[in-house]
Amino acid sequence: MFTGLSRVYPLIGLLSGYVIVLLFNPVRVPLRDGFRCLLRYKRVWLTFVLLGFAYFVFQFSTFTPIQSTADFDLTQITSLATWHWPTFMEVWQEAPIPALEGVAGIFDSATTTYPLSAIAAVLMLINWRGLHGALVRALHKRFRFWGYLLYLILLLSAVAALLKPIVYWALPLWGGLLPAQGVLQISASVDAVAFIFEYLFGVYIQIYLIAVCFAWIRGLSFEEGELFRFAMRRFSYVLEWAGIVVFVSTLIVRLPLLLAYFMNIPDVLDYLPIERVVMCGLIIAFSSVQISLALHNETLRGAIRAHREFIRNNLNRFGWFLLICGIHFFFLTVADAIVRGAIADRLIAMIIWKSIFVFLRGLITGWLLASWVCLFRRGETGHVYHQAWIEY
Repeated sequence: MFTGLSRVYPLIGLLSGYVIVLLFNPVRVPLRDGFRCLLRYKRVWLTFVLLGFAYFVFQFSTFTPIQSTADFDLTQITSLATWHWPTFMEVWQEAPIPALEGVAGIFDSATTTYPLSAIAAVLMLINWRGLHGALVRALHKRFRFWGYLLYLILLLSAVAALLKPIVYWALPLWGGLLPAQGVLQISASVDAVAFIFEYLFGVYIQIYLIAVCFAWIRGLSFEEGELFRFAMRRFSYVLEWAGIVVFVSTLIVRLPLLLAYFMNIPDVLDYLPIERVVMCGLIIAFSSVQISLALHNETLRGAIRAHREFIRNNLNRFGWFLLICGIHFFFLTVADAIVRGAIADRLIAMIIWKSIFVFLRGLITGWLLASWVCLFRRGETGHVYHQAWIEY
């Protein structure tokens, strides 16, 4: 009896503290408005749920061995009392870096887009809703001659994103035709190129959802296809900053991993946690650059100046927002680690939990993204706040 209560009391205290922090913090109004935005436009969070669930299905179908029908025995769920539940102290080390990446994603690209990025590549190539044409025109208008070079890079990475699922599914077949090292080198090279499109597709989705939230703030109505094309036009302005993120990420994260398939690089994976933290630090340090470029006709230099002004005028509220984001992603990641540790090899239980986790993460990510748009809009000062919504 005492043991049961000793576990309940900390949980009650934790929930009470969580409610107090949510109700009495300087960014409670943007958080409230962000939730109201989700109620009006459910696509903001359902988009993240869809992308997360698609990635889970791909991982499950590719890497999860199913031995027999006994793996789907429902008695796995009814025996919760016999599960061994890891303690917080046993799993908390797994949470900081994924939580930090979750926070950074609010200001960059909040979720993985694979394998739906392959479908997106097809839609772009067939000019779905005029997006391909809008992209070409926007790149030409924004970058002139250099726009065609950027378009070529996007096109090649889109083709790689289209080939990536085929490469993964064909790996067992290729194993009998090519040396194992050659298969790994080809798949790693395709993955490295496809990453460019996958990331930029995630950025485009983020811009589209930011535009949806901003339209709700301003009380604007919109036609769906036009909003897609508008997001593509704004994407050309964000592309300069996104290109810097791609370059740095490729240089310090992707390139060492790729080179390790072609040459001996000792302990290449040991540096990966540090590289992930550096990338998150870069994105958070320039957190409002993306949304500033998405919502205003600015150069990258102008967006960086606006970012410095925004942080100087809203440091306290921005710090609180980072804390709120960190709390949610940290404890969501800890909960995932605890439940996965308790589930062990119970396949049906893992499927159910992962579905719940994807739903919760999508809901939290969508809420925090909408809240970030509300906070940014409230924190703007001067002529930027009063200007009309950009037309291009």
